[in-house]
Amino acid sequence: MRLVIVLVALVFFQNISAQNSEEQKLKSKINAFFEAFHEKDTSKLKELVHPKILMQTISITLEGKSNFKQEDFEVFLRTVVSIPETTQFEEKLLSFNIQRDRTMANVWTPYEFWVNDEFSHCGVNSFQLIKEKDDWKILYIIDTRHRDGCAQ
Repeated sequence: MRLVIVLVALVFFQNISAQNSEEQKLKSKINAFFEAFHEKDTSKLKELVHPKILMQTISITLEGKSNFKQEDFEVFLRTVVSIPETTQFEEKLLSFNIQRDRTMANVWTPYEFWVNDEFSHCGVNSFQLIKEKDDWKILYIIDTRHRDGCAQ
């Protein structure tokens, strides 16, 4: 009986370890995306995403109006490299909520965005990732952007 309990516990902990390992890979992929973003490294950004990536934004005005925009990834890359060297920016991720089923995952990351050490806006990123050939790729990014209701 003890042997059965030990075997069940061992399988249970191996399963948890595998789940934690995949979640760590997903978290690392998102962190790598933001490191490349902050470094304005378009080559790294391209390596992290799926060739058919889709990017969308929902910005909310101070009056509460919602503006939806779809952005082409190549336009996003050109925008990133056009940021002047004198402009410092940082998207600070506040937490990670990861959900995964085999080769599909969603990573939800509330954030604050800072420009030249001044608060700009906050919101949430939602990343949809797929696993191909044992590597996670970002397939879809949608985010919200607003100034009201932020911790700042």
